[in-house]
Amino acid sequence: MITVFYRTNGKIMVSQSETELPAMRREDVVWIDLFAPSGEEKHSVEAFLGTEIQSRAEAEEIESSSRFRESDTALFANTNFLMPGPDEYSMEAVSFTLVENTLATLRDVPLRSFTELQRRMCRMPRLYPGGWWVFVSILDQRVDLDADMIELMSKEISQYGVRINEKEDINEEFLLDINQLQENTMIVRENIVDKQRLITNITKSDKLPSQLEPRFNVLQQDISSLINHANFCFERLEYLQDTVVGLINLEQNNIMKIFTLVSVLMMPATLIASFYGMNVDLPFSGFRYAWLVIVGVMMITVVVIFFVFKKKKML
Repeated sequence: MITVFYRTNGKIMVSQSETELPAMRREDVVWIDLFAPSGEEKHSVEAFLGTEIQSRAEAEEIESSSRFRESDTALFANTNFLMPGPDEYSMEAVSFTLVENTLATLRDVPLRSFTELQRRMCRMPRLYPGGWWVFVSILDQRVDLDADMIELMSKEISQYGVRINEKEDINEEFLLDINQLQENTMIVRENIVDKQRLITNITKSDKLPSQLEPRFNVLQQDISSLINHANFCFERLEYLQDTVVGLINLEQNNIMKIFTLVSVLMMPATLIASFYGMNVDLPFSGFRYAWLVIVGVMMITVVVIFFVFKKKKML
């Protein structure tokens, strides 16, 4: 699907047909959004801009040289947009192409930041005189959404901390949940660092309009603070993980302590019982109520050992 935002009579109009592109002037077109486009739509935009639009494979490249590239007439930038899921996050590549002051974007998934910006453009066209303004607005909204994700993760980490303090459901499943949250935190941090690299490269470009430099500088500061926050969240998760492992080990030690205590308490009684279980003459063996005496001696040994352990604070 293709959506073209172009300026006419001070307003921003919308077209969803690639056949209208040849009749438009490039300086009037602010933004061309390609959402899972067909080959014909993509070729029409490339012909209109006079340059190639990077493929999805190029957009997903990890190397810095593939994430940002400039030519004499165009600027190419690729970054990942984080998609939160019920359990884990995924990253979707988005490609940006800037030719003079016209922006073209290529994506394969619906993105909330794009939808909200498109509505705002039609309501307040004066805020978006060209593609560079749309580009920085997309990045700004994306950074805000990443900040919201980190804030939600921080609240979730706090809830885990409360559950640990209350010793609620401290088990293997709880530990796995913390591990999954660690994975999500690392993905969010990786996503933010990817944008930091992109913005750093853009600020070095001669094509960046001077009036937008302050906005990109603010974005860099916001991203730096988000990275610090993400690092703090990861450290908190490591602390919680260590605490959970320690509590599980303590619980297991207490269980082993109980088994050991029972074994030690019963050891003398077991020894006495084993002696009187032999087919030989032993004291009290001819006495009618010998079994009562033997049971009494066994109980006394158990009580004595119990108080010895209690006095030495081993219980």
